[in-house]
Amino acid sequence: MFLKPDYNLKNIYEINFSELQKQGIKCLMFDLDSTLMISKSGSFLPETLEWFKTFDKDFEVAIISNNKNPDYIENANKIAPCKVIGCANKPNPAVMRKYIESIDINPEEAVMIGDRPLTDILAGKLLGCKTILVGSINPNENLPTKFVRTLERSTIRK
Repeated sequence: MFLKPDYNLKNIYEINFSELQKQGIKCLMFDLDSTLMISKSGSFLPETLEWFKTFDKDFEVAIISNNKNPDYIENANKIAPCKVIGCANKPNPAVMRKYIESIDINPEEAVMIGDRPLTDILAGKLLGCKTILVGSINPNENLPTKFVRTLERSTIRK
């Protein structure tokens, strides 16, 4: 199976929010670990929190994570500049669908942004929204994680 994200970017900081607005996007859904925060760190980089201020007033924004640890998700909700939803079970798009329906947004008006083709991007495609694949926010990932990432990205059609 090959996936083709709508955008394939180096990192989250390359996202062109004005272009997304021109395309009718009203809702941004982000993955959490490795997309917005270093995996399992439980904290955002200061530059990421500042970056959020550049777009959070223009879009409905949520973080949709597969993390099932209720304490971790609760902590993320306390420090995040938007709502954090855990136990998403991506690539199943049900949690994402429930979220966009709760804010009265159609899938075509949403985008899923994440670092994993077989969870984040596939979930977005199954939902019917735009997708943005980004590289990990952590430039110093361990070797096994880099290897798995390389294998998973082989599913992407350029």
